[in-house]
Amino acid sequence: MRVLQLVSCRGWSSDAYWAARVTRELERRGHEVTLGCRAGTEAKVIARARREGVVRLAAFEFAGGLAPGRDAADVRRLARALAHTDVVHVHRGKEHWLAAVANRLGRTRRPLVRTRHIVQAVRPHAGNRWLYRRATDLVVTVSDAIRRQYVASGLLPPARVVALPGGADAEAFRPRPREAGLRGRLGATDGAALVGMVAGLRVMKGHAVAVDAARRLRERGIAAHFVFVGQGRWEERIRRLVKAHDLDDRVTLAGFVPDLPAAMAALDVALYVPLESDGMSRVVFEYLAAGRALVAARTGVVPEVLHDGEDAALVPAGDADALAEAIARLVADAPLRARLGAAGRDLIEGHYSGARLAERLEGLYVALAPR
Repeated sequence: MRVLQLVSCRGWSSDAYWAARVTRELERRGHEVTLGCRAGTEAKVIARARREGVVRLAAFEFAGGLAPGRDAADVRRLARALAHTDVVHVHRGKEHWLAAVANRLGRTRRPLVRTRHIVQAVRPHAGNRWLYRRATDLVVTVSDAIRRQYVASGLLPPARVVALPGGADAEAFRPRPREAGLRGRLGATDGAALVGMVAGLRVMKGHAVAVDAARRLRERGIAAHFVFVGQGRWEERIRRLVKAHDLDDRVTLAGFVPDLPAAMAALDVALYVPLESDGMSRVVFEYLAAGRALVAARTGVVPEVLHDGEDAALVPAGDADALAEAIARLVADAPLRARLGAAGRDLIEGHYSGARLAERLEGLYVALAPR
């Protein structure tokens, strides 16, 4: 099939990653897929997509807000592209509207698919009623919670909204030997378990809860070193919090790490502890693919795909005491860590890898555009 994926992100986000990942996986399945990105994002999006293995790339204006001249140019170009496309798949509101209008102008209408990546209710106003009921054939959501929002809105019948979580690169993120010296560079000391959290440094990601858990573990005499991998505006606040609890020797802020799969392989315990739903929750699936023992907050996609004690240890969001207890249990039990890590890897291979996601999308595309 000939598929046009469109994503208007200014920077490398979960939306852009999802679009690039599925583009690459569909290409591996023999389809001709083009990823259309925002012009001017060569460094932040297009180059990253190339590193994900995307071959066919195109640039569109995807101007912010309403820009009649540039929007009209995009619509004309999209209308020409749709003549040589079997399915168009969009990821944000800007390209959704442009593709819908281009579809109306073209001689042959193409199936239009929208992926919704965020937990934010869609308003059922008149414009959206036309966009979803008449112009959109299918909505794909990255969690069942987002799917339920769509169904509740009345914009689409339940049969036209499908939840497809996952999409981890199971080749890049896989169980692998630890890189010599990396644990030390991440702050681990001899005899201490390395507990890692990969997330942007933002308040909703739960770093303060993790710091509180580190304090509780120190009080119990449990040897565990925490490393926060990522960058963000909350960095100074986290540093002050670490210092206030006298945890400088227990918590490392590692910033950007170029080889994330290697960093994950160095961990004994992985953390995913946002205070609220995190949309796609990509890092959850990457931890699992890497075979790491995971402690995860029961929010967003987590309770939809994971089972406590089977493939992860689940805790209430925002509960530092429960988090500390789960970490302590895993630190003390190497066989349990190994069992959860292996179960998580099996879950990815069976259900949530990028290859599985592409396989399910392929079936949806074929149903929309039979050949």
